[in-house]
Amino acid sequence: MRKLAALACAGEAVVDAIGSVTAWSSLAIVLVMAFNVLLRYAFNTGSVAMQELEWHLMAPIALLGMSYAILKDGHVRVDVVYARMSWRYQETINAISHLLVLTFAVIMVLLSIPYVEQSFRIGEISPDPGGLTHRFLLKSMIPFGFILLGIQALAAMLRAILKLQAHHAD
Repeated sequence: MRKLAALACAGEAVVDAIGSVTAWSSLAIVLVMAFNVLLRYAFNTGSVAMQELEWHLMAPIALLGMSYAILKDGHVRVDVVYARMSWRYQETINAISHLLVLTFAVIMVLLSIPYVEQSFRIGEISPDPGGLTHRFLLKSMIPFGFILLGIQALAAMLRAILKLQAHHAD
């Protein structure tokens, strides 16, 4: 039981650290968007690279932030039903739902790897003139984000199972 708890803590520590760094991407995207608006409306100009940078920053926020949302319990849940259940049903639902998320994450990693490998192989860049290079690095966020989601789902599932077992042992 202690090893499972330690594994859950280790996974959550990784997700927390990466999620904290990812949160700073939110500030970066706000600054980039404000700069793009300033260029467009104050100087009647723009930059393809700066516009692409917006979604180059949005990808890590979404892909790395989803595991952080689960860690901080900021994900969407039907609390009207969930809150009325006993804690045992809540933890059972948590364990099952996190198992489903883990399964989904594994599938997404397996499906995205060939896509990312192809992007690396061809050295994919933006097709737009003046666009950003190294698009393959951005695409590598896909499997990385789902690996992180899988780690958090596993940690959350282990926590739910440990709570159920601890109460059963009492």
